[in-house]
Amino acid sequence: MDSVAGKVAIITGAASGIGRATASALAKRGARIVVADLDSDGADTAAAAIDAAGGQAAGVRCDVTADNAFDDVKSFALDRFGAVDVVMNNVGGLTRGRPEYLPIHEWRRVLDLNLMSVVRSNATFLPLLIEQGHGHIVNTASFAGLFSYSYDRLPYAAAKAAVVQLSEGLRLYLRPMGIGVTVLCPGPVATNIIASLPPTFGPELPVRGPGEQFAILMAETVGEQVAAAIVNDTFMLYTHPQVRDILVDRASDWNSFIDRQSDQVAGQA
Repeated sequence: MDSVAGKVAIITGAASGIGRATASALAKRGARIVVADLDSDGADTAAAAIDAAGGQAAGVRCDVTADNAFDDVKSFALDRFGAVDVVMNNVGGLTRGRPEYLPIHEWRRVLDLNLMSVVRSNATFLPLLIEQGHGHIVNTASFAGLFSYSYDRLPYAAAKAAVVQLSEGLRLYLRPMGIGVTVLCPGPVATNIIASLPPTFGPELPVRGPGEQFAILMAETVGEQVAAAIVNDTFMLYTHPQVRDILVDRASDWNSFIDRQSDQVAGQA
């Protein structure tokens, strides 16, 4: 997709954070935006901000855990703007707790929100994109889906790893059909995802991040990265390029890598 000007982009979780920043970045490039979010007031506010800046946007409530949610969003987009060209599956939610304390229902909740939401989106939008022979999909994963640096968010990490693999398979399948796929793997980014974090399951434990070498980015920086990735048809989008060094290290000797990671985590417990 050489340009997003005049295209219609649906972005879930777009009332705040990376989703809202990406909506703004695409709108500045001439895209028309459907701001989809569980927070309908927030979606309307984000859409109004785009309109005020000279763009075109409309907000719509979307609960990505509902089976018919994306059908409703698709109908909204087609009614309002007449097309769907870009779909960004950006909703995510964390959990926290030692593995033996995480209940099955929490696994279900986190997998439903982070992984099955993408599956539901695909069920709605893939037939449309394939039929029209063009478009772009962005799936938001995480550093946590690329390598293990903690053990306190296993459902989230497992879901995001699955999103990476799902996206890679979609890329193989859809690229010959003229449809691009990007998987966004953010490192530390200043968003409000912590606001939805439930209480820790089991005893409190220290928070471990991916590494001190990864500075916290502003969401606006990531939004610009996503917009560029869509235009350039980039598959893997790391917010911090240094993560490649970690992935190369792991691939070179996975056994040694995970032993060193385990030692570091144990030393911080």
